[in-house]
Amino acid sequence: MSGWPILSVVTFLPLVGALFILMLRGDDETTYSNARWVALWTTLVTFAVSLVLLVQFDASSPEFQFVEKRPWLGDTIQYQMGVDGIALPFVILTTFLTPICIVASWSSISKRVKEYMVAFLVLETLMIGTFCALDLVLFYIFFEGTLIPMFLIIGIWGGPRRIYATFKFFLYTFLGALLMLLGIMAMYWQAGTTDIRALQAFQFAPSLQMWLWLAFFASFAVKLPMWPVHTWLPDAHVEAPTAGSVVLAAILLKMGGYGFIRFSIPMFPDASEYFTPLVFTLSVIAIVYTSLVALMQEDMKKLIAYSSVAHMGFVTLGIFSGTEQGMQGAVFQMVSHGLVSGALFLCVGVIYDRMHTREIAAYGGLVNRMPLYAAVFMVFTLANVGLPGTSGFVGEFLTLVGAFHANTTATFVAALGLILSACYALWLYRRVIFGVLDKPQLAMITDLNAREIVTLAPLVVLTVVFGFWPLPVLDTSAVAVKGVVQGYLQALGAAAAPVVAGF
Repeated sequence: MSGWPILSVVTFLPLVGALFILMLRGDDETTYSNARWVALWTTLVTFAVSLVLLVQFDASSPEFQFVEKRPWLGDTIQYQMGVDGIALPFVILTTFLTPICIVASWSSISKRVKEYMVAFLVLETLMIGTFCALDLVLFYIFFEGTLIPMFLIIGIWGGPRRIYATFKFFLYTFLGALLMLLGIMAMYWQAGTTDIRALQAFQFAPSLQMWLWLAFFASFAVKLPMWPVHTWLPDAHVEAPTAGSVVLAAILLKMGGYGFIRFSIPMFPDASEYFTPLVFTLSVIAIVYTSLVALMQEDMKKLIAYSSVAHMGFVTLGIFSGTEQGMQGAVFQMVSHGLVSGALFLCVGVIYDRMHTREIAAYGGLVNRMPLYAAVFMVFTLANVGLPGTSGFVGEFLTLVGAFHANTTATFVAALGLILSACYALWLYRRVIFGVLDKPQLAMITDLNAREIVTLAPLVVLTVVFGFWPLPVLDTSAVAVKGVVQGYLQALGAAAAPVVAGF
């Protein structure tokens, strides 16, 4: 398989399905049905091909694998693709969740279906490319390109305030990325290359590292998002269609954490150490503050959106802890959060499709009419809380263990977020699921149908399996994470060596 450009196939295969959909003529239900089936089969084939990556991947090697390198723009900027143990889990997560998003949109999206499916397939290509790119300019194109289809998905198929939400989402993320573009230009002028592997080995001057770190931080902090640049996320989630919320929470947010691991830590080690107290402070504020805000929400999507900001605070704690446990916990937490948060938004979509409201007060006593839904929702609620035996526990525990070695006080305060998460998650579950079924409009509400079971069942299985057996994710990322942490500590040691000698 050495001669097969499998990463390019996985990345661009969704575009083939998009072209097929664009060739469909007509706007009747038959055409819409064909568009749905083309999108579904395209994403399923893409997922199947991505599993070949998983089978062929050598987890014992810290090097990038399946590397492709071709001339592209001049002699400097090249088309380079490759994955290591950090990128691969996110590639698989993307290809796994996209067909679920297509199935979840099967009946809820009834207008401009062809355009919707094309937007999702293009988005899948851009998301996969972001995690596979080994050239900084190529990464930037994929990274920023995701804004366009997501802008359309929210702006066309979103809720009543979709225009406000989509422009807020676009402006926040685009302005942050402009600073990263300036940083990329400065790195090219300094190092003479945009090759990510070469840049990770290049030693930038400490003074330049500070500015470059801030430039990249502006983009990744907004994408993650970190407090206080998180305010676009609740609006985007509330107005986005269900599948849009799933892919936004499960994949797009992870690009920020992935960027910190891929660029900030290995390329700017001195600046990363210098700004670690700032990151810890913002992370702790995000965990505690947004958890308290979540307690005050009356809209289910907003509550889960603020929950996502809090959980991403644990990710940044783990990444900047400078420990293997912390960074591995951050990677696992991002994968777990992708599964759990995506599932929670699907659960909200299930009852929204029936009642056309997300207000918590509109529900109550659903267990009497929807026992299967209540059981599924309970699994994801407990995983969101971080209950042992679910995937949510493993990531949060490892990040707190890693962060404890770096800053005990911040870790103690962050641990309060676990208590707060139990408060808002169980409060939501109690008000929606338990109680007396006394609202007349809920009297005839139906339980999960076959399509909804198909979308939620794989997520239930993985949430529980990874809770008891997290090794598939941890073993895949272990060697790559170890290489990043060791390189980071060695760079800090080399920078400190002249000071010690002079002393």
